[in-house]
Amino acid sequence: MMADYAYTISYGKLAVPFYRVYARPLSGLRPVPESSFTGRANVLFAAQVDIEVFGENFLPAYTEGDNTRVVATDSMKNFVLRQALDYDGATLEGFLDVLGHRFLATYADMEALRLTARELPFEAAQVPASEQPAAFAASDVLFCRTHDDYSTATLDFHRHAGGSTLVAHQCGRVGLQLLKVTGSAFTSFVRDDYTTLPERVDRPLFVWMDVHWRYADAAAMLGQTGEGYIAGEQVRDIVQVLFHEFVSESIQHLVHRMGLRLLERFPQLAEVSFTAQNRTRDPVAASAGDERIKVYTDPFPAYGEIKLTVKRGL
Repeated sequence: MMADYAYTISYGKLAVPFYRVYARPLSGLRPVPESSFTGRANVLFAAQVDIEVFGENFLPAYTEGDNTRVVATDSMKNFVLRQALDYDGATLEGFLDVLGHRFLATYADMEALRLTARELPFEAAQVPASEQPAAFAASDVLFCRTHDDYSTATLDFHRHAGGSTLVAHQCGRVGLQLLKVTGSAFTSFVRDDYTTLPERVDRPLFVWMDVHWRYADAAAMLGQTGEGYIAGEQVRDIVQVLFHEFVSESIQHLVHRMGLRLLERFPQLAEVSFTAQNRTRDPVAASAGDERIKVYTDPFPAYGEIKLTVKRGL
């Protein structure tokens, strides 16, 4: 009866958190003009990992209830946590690379694997500097959980006769929420019987944005020196500076210019992509005495979404 059907299967464990303390510092990054970020101490290196396993060897678990070749997802969780202790690198991508090859080396029935990591960001708390009265410095032991933008990475691995190979990757900085109070416009769009939106030559543009990128050669992403590595913090800073500087005619106009700037700053990139949501607030009132002073409120809950991928020319 099974011959009459075709199957595509996968299974895994989602949202496995780890909090590694005293990981290797991230250093050796090539500086960019838009960012002061040149590395991190990694006193606290925390992330959440998703594991997705592929392989026809697990089909009997679905069709016959035969679990004799199934790796329990609880075992996958424990495997991630043990590898987090052993990891001697400094980046999410490096951790996933080690983790993927070790998974496939350990479990012979896994044919392919997709691993995704999401940074759990913490910032060092500001505490009084011990040697400078009335001065403050970053604590080296206390960290505050933040819920702002964060870095992500997804790596895909396939098994082959000699071991395993990294076959695809995507890195990202997601969850940016940026509101520019002046210096953005939206005019000259199609107007018809359905149009109620007024043209705005200067609007407070509020954008929620995810940025993703791929390297031309994954070796730059995984290098030990850090020179070819692209930190999510640098990507975030470049996007913010471009938004600050550029007077855009639309979100499409804005993300295109961001893409060009990122490809210019990082020659090791093959492509960069954006998903941007227009969360601009609706105007309510303006001051009669100062035209800059205005009040806005939350708009109708539906919102526009803009996507763009810019690839480097061949």
